[in-house]
Amino acid sequence: MKGRYIGAIDLGTTGVRCAIFDRSANPVSAAYSEFSLSYPQPGWVEQDPSQMFESTLIVVREAIAKAGVDAADIVAFGITNQRETAIVWDRETGDPIHPAIVWQDRRTAEICACLRDEGVEEEVRTRTGLALDPYFSATKLAWILEHVPRARERAEKGEILFGTPDTWLLWKLTGEHLSDVSNASRTLLFNIQTLSWDDKLTGIFSIPKQCLPQVRPSLSVFARIKKEIIGRAVPITAVLGDQQAALFGHAGFTKGSTKVTWGTGAFLLSNTGSSPAKSAHRLLTTVFYSSDKEINYGFEGSVFVAGAAIQWLRDGLRVIDDAAQSEELACSVGSTNGVYFVPALTGLGAPYWDPRARGTIVGITRGTHREHIVRAALEAIAYQSHDIMRAMEEDLGFPLEELHVDGGAARNDFLCQFQSDITGIPVFRPKYLEMTARGAAFAAGLTSGFWSDHNELEALSHKGDQFDPKMENSKRERLLTGWERAVLRAREWET
Repeated sequence: MKGRYIGAIDLGTTGVRCAIFDRSANPVSAAYSEFSLSYPQPGWVEQDPSQMFESTLIVVREAIAKAGVDAADIVAFGITNQRETAIVWDRETGDPIHPAIVWQDRRTAEICACLRDEGVEEEVRTRTGLALDPYFSATKLAWILEHVPRARERAEKGEILFGTPDTWLLWKLTGEHLSDVSNASRTLLFNIQTLSWDDKLTGIFSIPKQCLPQVRPSLSVFARIKKEIIGRAVPITAVLGDQQAALFGHAGFTKGSTKVTWGTGAFLLSNTGSSPAKSAHRLLTTVFYSSDKEINYGFEGSVFVAGAAIQWLRDGLRVIDDAAQSEELACSVGSTNGVYFVPALTGLGAPYWDPRARGTIVGITRGTHREHIVRAALEAIAYQSHDIMRAMEEDLGFPLEELHVDGGAARNDFLCQFQSDITGIPVFRPKYLEMTARGAAFAAGLTSGFWSDHNELEALSHKGDQFDPKMENSKRERLLTGWERAVLRAREWET
């Protein structure tokens, strides 16, 4: 029987996953491969695009083999990806001309500061819904064009191409230079009102439009994978940025549906409906997804360091052996004993947008042990998520009634419970935590007719564990006051 499965490729920051789903949205197989990051200078973060693609090929072929199927059994693939990472490659050879500059990279902070001094920030925000920050890819692309010999000249001739990781994968898998609106809306070059590359924005950042990909709806037929790659020209019928895909995987189709993905960073996205809404709290207005029939926008708040703080405790300070140990250590003490950890290791994202903030641990005494610091790191993930949720509620004009969580750190029961306690609302954790992959599969399946409509996807989106708030209001307010004091000490540290 043909056409029994949907595939999803999830190209993240530290690795790539391929999952094969059946009609009940159950993963019948999955494969994962890590790839490395490099840090050539303080604040710089890079990757090898070729390694990203080679790892993708490995996991796609492995997932198909583990499922015991062949490519003829797969109706379509969806792609989801880290969004703001910038890749530039040679149109003729397909080879990158520079390492990928990762979304965490801060090298273009000075470029952003100069543009703010020129008074263009409000116009950029109005057209893109985004902040003028090194997080986004336009200044990364501008940096490459200025620092790689002849890059600007070649871009103007159309000899080199730009893309975020979705575009890079589409080019390598299909030979087509394409992106979708959710990824394009994260570049600072895309107008979220007109849904097109914006001449004013490309002028501000000095980007030749010849190097930009064609943008299509998130749920559409993009191209077919080259037959020689997996044995059949399987269509790619959806592309979504990773955070948009996660909300799609939670079936967040109604206004106010909100999720947080706890991975390397923490990313909150709330569905705001069919028109872009402006935030008074420096949240991002972004495209959630689009199809030929509809478009949905969202408010997004991005925390740069969440799970990465636990990785730093493991690899940098070596106070834990593995991430799972953090829960045991956190639960071994009744509190942090007054310790707060603000993990601004690469600056602070929403709602602060402070690239000069630096990681800070306060409240240390002779009685502080590693258990207190580990617990403070986990609590910091929830505090940062809380800050964004409160900003979202004020912008939306109504309270959020529940929060859906996913990502690797969502396995941590302590973190889920503390998040519920500190926000005062239920937290729902699905049985299958890889929501980005499932969201890409949902979107590809909806486009291809594998699944019929939103109602069917909602029925397949089963809730797993529920965490209800247990903390008294007075304690909650006292802890939040301490967190606010700690954030103030971390801000604008680097002069």
